[in-house]
Amino acid sequence: MANSTAAPADASHDGNRRDFLFLATGAGLAVGVGAVAWPFVSSMAPDAEVIAAGAPIEVDLSPIQDGQIVNVFWRGKLIFVRKLTAKEVGDMRAVPLPEMIDPAAFGTRVKDGHDQWLVVYGNCTHLGCVPIGHQGNFEGWACPCHGSQFDAVGRVRHGPAPINLPIPPYAFQSDTKIRIGEPAGGKGEA
Repeated sequence: MANSTAAPADASHDGNRRDFLFLATGAGLAVGVGAVAWPFVSSMAPDAEVIAAGAPIEVDLSPIQDGQIVNVFWRGKLIFVRKLTAKEVGDMRAVPLPEMIDPAAFGTRVKDGHDQWLVVYGNCTHLGCVPIGHQGNFEGWACPCHGSQFDAVGRVRHGPAPINLPIPPYAFQSDTKIRIGEPAGGKGEA
């Protein structure tokens, strides 16, 4: 009889040990997979620069000289900030609308009371190339790839670009500071 009772006790002991080893191996495997996968998963999350890139930016206008174009980036897109000279303002006001591919009056390209400041996206509206400032026949930008030309307020004057350089949402915070992106207060002029 002693033999018959000893066998079941050893079998349950082996079963407990097997279950423990199975669970311990599974847990070790899960921890190992997690430790290997964690760097890959965390590398897919955006870093602080990407998160901040969508936030509005403020641009100090005080160091910009007459006729100078400054490049800034907002949401990963190039923005041209240009301080027009008094001559450029006068010349751009005088351009007849029928001479334009995408007619836009001077006043629709700048903010009231800030006629000397132009803020536009910095990519050609044809294929997204970056036009070169102070080039072309119209005192503005010329696209080196396909020959589009824009005047000093970003209006397309010679194709193949079909439309003017777009204007991003921006607002003046003061005479020497603009906010590109969501204007101060959450709403306002775009």
